[in-house]
Amino acid sequence: MAKNLVIVESPAKAKTIEKFLGKDFKVESSFGHIADLPSKELGVDVEGDFKPKYKVSTDKKAVVKKLKDLAKKAEIVWLASDEDREGEAIAWHLAENLGLDQKKIKRIVFHEITKAAIQKAIENPRGIDYNLVDAQQARRVLDRIVGYELSPVLWRKVKGGLSAGRVQSVSVRLIVEREREIQDFTPVASYRIDAEFSNEEGQTFKAKLPKNFSTKAEAQQFLEDNINADFNVADLQKKPAKKSPAAPFTTSTLQQEAARKLGFSVSRTMSNAQRLYEAGLITYMRTDSVNLSDEARKGAQAEIENAFGVKYSKPRNYKGKAKGAQEAHEAIRPTNFAQHTANAERDQARLYDLIWKRAIASQMSEAQLERTNVKISASTHNTLFSANGEVITFDGFLKVYLEGTDDEDVEQEGMLPALKINETLLNKYITATERYTRPPARYTEAALVKKLEELGIGRPSTYAPTISTIQNRKYVEKGTVEGEPRNYVQLVLEAKNVSEKQLTEKVGSDKGKLVPTDIGMIVTDFLVNHFEHILDYNFTAKVENQFDDIADGKEDWTAMMKEFYKDFHPQVEDVQQNAERESGERVLGTDPKTGRQVSVRLGKFGPMVQVGTVDDEDKPLFASLSPDQQLTTITYEEAMDLFQLPKTLGEYKNETVEVNNGRFGPYVKFGKKFVSLPKGVDPLSVELDDAIQLIKEKEKADAPIYMYKELPVQKGKGRFGPFIKWNNMFINVNKKYDWDNLSDNDIVELIEDKIQKEKDKLIHHWEEEGIRVEKARWGRHNIIKGKLKIELPKTIDVSKFTLEEVQDIIEKNAPKKKPRKKTTTKKK
Repeated sequence: MAKNLVIVESPAKAKTIEKFLGKDFKVESSFGHIADLPSKELGVDVEGDFKPKYKVSTDKKAVVKKLKDLAKKAEIVWLASDEDREGEAIAWHLAENLGLDQKKIKRIVFHEITKAAIQKAIENPRGIDYNLVDAQQARRVLDRIVGYELSPVLWRKVKGGLSAGRVQSVSVRLIVEREREIQDFTPVASYRIDAEFSNEEGQTFKAKLPKNFSTKAEAQQFLEDNINADFNVADLQKKPAKKSPAAPFTTSTLQQEAARKLGFSVSRTMSNAQRLYEAGLITYMRTDSVNLSDEARKGAQAEIENAFGVKYSKPRNYKGKAKGAQEAHEAIRPTNFAQHTANAERDQARLYDLIWKRAIASQMSEAQLERTNVKISASTHNTLFSANGEVITFDGFLKVYLEGTDDEDVEQEGMLPALKINETLLNKYITATERYTRPPARYTEAALVKKLEELGIGRPSTYAPTISTIQNRKYVEKGTVEGEPRNYVQLVLEAKNVSEKQLTEKVGSDKGKLVPTDIGMIVTDFLVNHFEHILDYNFTAKVENQFDDIADGKEDWTAMMKEFYKDFHPQVEDVQQNAERESGERVLGTDPKTGRQVSVRLGKFGPMVQVGTVDDEDKPLFASLSPDQQLTTITYEEAMDLFQLPKTLGEYKNETVEVNNGRFGPYVKFGKKFVSLPKGVDPLSVELDDAIQLIKEKEKADAPIYMYKELPVQKGKGRFGPFIKWNNMFINVNKKYDWDNLSDNDIVELIEDKIQKEKDKLIHHWEEEGIRVEKARWGRHNIIKGKLKIELPKTIDVSKFTLEEVQDIIEKNAPKKKPRKKTTTKKK
C-alpha cells in the first residue's frame, strides 16, 4: 500500500499527476465537491451565526467511503485541489468528511500540471487557508439565501418555476436594459462622403471627408461643387509609430478572444481549457492575473529567439487592471513554449494554438509602423479630403498574433502610394452615401463577460455557469434573426455627372447574440421595482470586494452575512405580502366587433393575447404568441391575427388541412401529420395549394429509400444534420458518406454500425421489466425505463447493479403522480 495518498478533483488530473510521482504515491479523485448545501432546504442557520449545513450528496457517498478507507492506510494525505477558493473549500471538506488527523494532512497547490511544478509543490506544502475557505462559504451562503428567498416570491407574484440569483439576475438586467436602449433608439440619417483618387503614376487610393452632411440636398450640392474641380495634395505627414502586443490571457480575455476567433461559447471555451489544463498542456485557466513567472518568460524568450531570431524577442511583464483581481496566479499560458501545437481533439488543439500565440506574442518586440496622413484640396471649395495609410516596417509580434475586436465599425487602414505636396491628383469618383446611426449592439456572450468584468461583477469561476444558467432558465436566448432589409440612397459623382442609386442593407441582426425573453424582461422589472438594492451594479461589485477582503483575512464572513440579512429578509417578507402580481401586461386597444379590451400578458403557459377582462360578462378569449413574437413589441394587428388560427384550408386525400401556430413555430396539419412552415412564412398567407405542396414534399421525404430486415429506411435532415431512420432509430450520416447518393451498402453499414454501438453501450438489460443501463457521454451511465432517463454520475460502479437496486433508484427518481382531486356533487 502506498504511503502517500494524493487527492485531486478530477480523474483526468489524477491520471496526469500519477505519471510524475513514484510508487510511494497513489493519486485519487474526489470528482469535485464531495459536500454541499442540501437541495431541498435552505441549509443555513439564519437565526444564529449563518453556519451552513453541509451534506455529502448521495452520488458521492461511495467516493467518500473509498477515500476514507485509503486515507486510513496512508501515512500522509496530500490535498491537491485547485489553488482558488473553490479548491480550498474542497480540501477543507475532504479533511472534515474523511476525518483526517491534522498531523497527516499536507495541502499542496500548483498552477500547472508538470513534473517540475508537482515536485515543487510536494517540497513546499502548506496548511489549509481558512480565509479562502471562508470567502467561498460567504459566496455560497449569500447566493443560497438570495436564491432561496427570492425564488418563492417570483413563483407567487410572477409565474411558477422561476428562480433568481445574485449574479444571474444582474446579468439578465444588463441584457434587458440593452434591449430597451435598442427599442427606444431612433436612427438618424446623414451622408458620408468617400472618394477615389489616382496620382501621376496612375496608382489609386481612397479618401473621405472628415464630416458628414445632414441632408441629401447638402450632399448633392457638395458633389456638384466638385464637378469642375482640380485636386492637389495640400499636406502630407509621415510619423513613425509602434504597436504593442496584448497581455497574455486571463479567463475573461480568453473567453472573449475564443468567441471572436474560434466562435466558441463561454462554456465551450472553459470545458476545453479545463481539459488542456488537466492534460498538463496549459497553466490554470481560472485567473485574473496577466503576470508570467520568470521561468515562463525565459522559456518564451528561448523559443522566440530559436524560431524567429533575437530581434523578435522583448521579455516584459504586465500588470492587471481587473477590479479586485482574486488570485495570485499566472496568466494562462502553455506549460512548454517549445510545444507549438497540441496533439488533442480539434477544439482543444485550436484553443491551445490561440493560447500559445497570445502568450508568445506578449514576449515579442513591438511592431514598427509608418503612419501617413494626406490632405487633398479642391479648387472649387475649401473643404479638405483626408486619406490615412499605414505601412509595417518591422512586423515584430504581428508575425504571430493580432488581438481581435468587437467593434464592427473599425476600418483597417491600408497602404498609400508615394505622394508629394502639390502633386496633381485625378478624381475617379465621389460618393455621398446615406448612413444611419446604429443602436447599441446586443451583447454576445464574450461582450457580456467583458461588461461584467468592467463592473467588477462575478469572478473567473462564475462567468461560464452564470451565462449557461440564464439561458437554461429561458430568461435569455441566442438570437436567430438574420436582419431586416433597409433601403438607402447613394449619390455618385462620376465623369462630371451626379447620379442616384437605390441600395439595400441588412440591419437589426441578432444572430448568436443574447436577447431577453418576455419572462426575462418581466422578472427583471419585478426585481428592480422591489429589490433594486440586490440588482444594483454597485452593490453586486461591493459584495465581490467583500469576498476579496474575507479571502485576505480583513473581514469576518458571518458579520457580513448578518449585516446583509437584517435588511434583506424583512424586505422579502414585505414584498411577499404586499406586492401586486406582475404579468408584463400591455393594453393594445379595443376589439371593434365586441368593444372588449385587447391586451397581451404572461399567462400560465407563456405569453398570450387576451380579449376581454375577468370583469366582463363573457369569458375572455386567449391566443398564444408565436415563438418569434414578444409582449413588448407585438402590434395590435399581429395580436388580432392570432385569433384567425387555427385556420382550415380545405381537404386533401379526404383529410382536413389546417394551418396553425405551435410551440416551435407555424405548421400545417394534415390528418395526424404535422409539417413545419419554411422560416419567415406567415401562416395566415398560406393557401391550400401551398399546404398541399408542403405535404407532398414531406411525404416524399418520408418515403422509404430502402427496406432492411423488412422494415423501411427513411432519410431526413434535423437540427444535428442529415440522418436515416430505421426501426425508430435515428442514425447520423457523417461526411464520410455522399448524403445525396447513399448506396444500399452505405445504408446497411450505417444501420449495422449503429446496432453494434447500441450493443456495446448496453451494460444491463432486463427486458421483461423494460429497464436498461447504458453507457453515456463523459464516462457516465443512464438508467432508462420507457421515457424516464436517470443520469448517474461516473463515480458509481454500475457493473454490479442488481435489478432490485436499479428499481429502487427508479422509484426514488420517478416523478410523483399528483393525486386526483375528489369531486363532490352538491345535494339538490
